[in-house]
Amino acid sequence: MRTAATLGVEEEYVLLDQDTGLPVPRAARVQAAARYEPVLRRGEVDNELLQALVEVATPVCTGLDEVTGHLARLRQALAAPTQEAGCRLAATGAAPLTAASEVPVTRERRYREMRVDAAQLVEEQLIAGMHVHVAVPDRAAGAAALGRLRPWLPVLIALAANSPYWQGGDTGYASWRTVVFGRWPVSGPPPFTADAAGYDRHVRALLATGVIPDRHQLYWHARLSEEYPTLEVRAADVQLDVDTAVTLAGVARALVVTGLRQARRGVRPLDPPPGVLDAASWHAARHGLDGTLVDPRRCVPVPAADAVGALLDHLTPALGDLGDEQRVTEGVGRILDAGTGAARQRAVFAKAGTEGLLDLIAPGPGTP
Repeated sequence: MRTAATLGVEEEYVLLDQDTGLPVPRAARVQAAARYEPVLRRGEVDNELLQALVEVATPVCTGLDEVTGHLARLRQALAAPTQEAGCRLAATGAAPLTAASEVPVTRERRYREMRVDAAQLVEEQLIAGMHVHVAVPDRAAGAAALGRLRPWLPVLIALAANSPYWQGGDTGYASWRTVVFGRWPVSGPPPFTADAAGYDRHVRALLATGVIPDRHQLYWHARLSEEYPTLEVRAADVQLDVDTAVTLAGVARALVVTGLRQARRGVRPLDPPPGVLDAASWHAARHGLDGTLVDPRRCVPVPAADAVGALLDHLTPALGDLGDEQRVTEGVGRILDAGTGAARQRAVFAKAGTEGLLDLIAPGPGTP
């Protein structure tokens, strides 16, 4: 029996100058040109915090085939608008080269206020992620699922690592985006809360401090959406290609579905000691799939491939019922064989330097 669990995917991209490869503040020009693309729908291309970033969002999808079609359509449709604006659409978790000057924030009141409040941190948000929204029956079910999927998020960070370069050099990290995003006051692994009431109490306590102005600045690796009846998984860097993005979207959906099922059955959630998930997430961002990861079940280091195997075992029943088992398992296998986006970036840079790297993260028209 197939399980129904709709999903939607948001991808962020960095706009790089066609000639220099530096991030450039041309999001408004890209958005204006995108209005004339017949295959783009109203609201599918949006701005982000900085003017060198754009975001796309798929419609609500029932399966991974739909996600594939929409992501390919969105990436291809943005090729002409970005060219017209004199830039390249880069599917990398962090801008690899240093901007010649400060990239301004987008001209919206909220973003201007964030610039005043967070100062230099905002200027360093030249990073791009992939967010997967998975439908949940209600807020109570979503909170219960969140409490059960959180220990597995570091493994997803490792699989999705695609941001090794920053300010013209190799950071030594597989996902530098995870590190940069972790600087916000409310970020990193979500806290454990047993139910929706506990989740909302935690959020109210954070808002009461006055440190963050609203729920939109809850930058955890996964959270309950405030706009949609979904659980939003935010742990992944944006991916180099559509196939890998869809694989990770399938992983995210299966994590949510598994969490929902465990909650209904009363399965006791894994709740690592304080700080363990922070350490596991940092380690995943640092090394990706090279070396070890922290086993979510025992909180000890294991070979990265073993942790990924444990994740797939954890997700197999849900993947089977969703009809995604073969596709996701094969996709994860390709990541293990070919390497993460970070590993692929480094391999290309070693062979072809900066030009080769730019061609990989920002391919020409017609290459989703």
